[in-house]
Amino acid sequence: MLNSLKIVYHQGKQYIPDVTTVEVPGIFRGRPIISNVKVDTEKLIEICPTHAINAEPVSIDLGKCTFCGECAFAFPDKIRFTKDYKLSTNERKGLIVSEGEDKPIDLNPDIVRKEIYRLFGGSLKLRQVSAAGDNSCEWELNAAGNVNFDMGRFGIEFVASPRHADGIVITGPISENMAEPLQICYDATPDPKIIILAGTDAISGGIFEGSSALDRSFLNKYKIDLFIAGNPVHPLSFINGVLHLIRKTK
Repeated sequence: MLNSLKIVYHQGKQYIPDVTTVEVPGIFRGRPIISNVKVDTEKLIEICPTHAINAEPVSIDLGKCTFCGECAFAFPDKIRFTKDYKLSTNERKGLIVSEGEDKPIDLNPDIVRKEIYRLFGGSLKLRQVSAAGDNSCEWELNAAGNVNFDMGRFGIEFVASPRHADGIVITGPISENMAEPLQICYDATPDPKIIILAGTDAISGGIFEGSSALDRSFLNKYKIDLFIAGNPVHPLSFINGVLHLIRKTK
């Protein structure tokens, strides 16, 4: 008992009391802010390895962004990455950040299916599918359930079988070899069910976009309920995104 009290005294709480307001330490790159400062737009666009930056107006598509920060390093007066980890939306266009704007990324409540609030607000079981992921997002999603983030306190948990799940979380760009297993997993999940895309690779293909080794046709068949940006997705991004989806907020 005394040793446990010493740990609490010296290190504080090992869990995050409020995952919705805590500040991320370190060099975390979250939602970017693009100023109205004039720069060489062509050079800015050329810097991005995934063509996430567009002109007129200058914007960054966080569904393609790898969060490498090269644009901010080269043009610090134009682009600055904040520590805002709330990077989830239920509209693909909601991940586009434009110059002159400094507003949080949010969900459109009007297109959230009503059964999501009704059935999953208190408990949500998810089957995670690594569709040719590099294990970075997978590690972060695993961390979402550890003692620090403890998403289980909200009734959100990963399960081993799609038959016990309320939806699937896709990570990775979806390779040709994983297209069929992904479809099988989705079909085995009982209705009603949700689909979450976690990370740049899942949302757009990332650095693999356009590769002949991919088969992303699955995404054209179904409505995606949640897009969570990140490369990889931070546990706080995942937890806050899912909570916002399944619970009505004032």
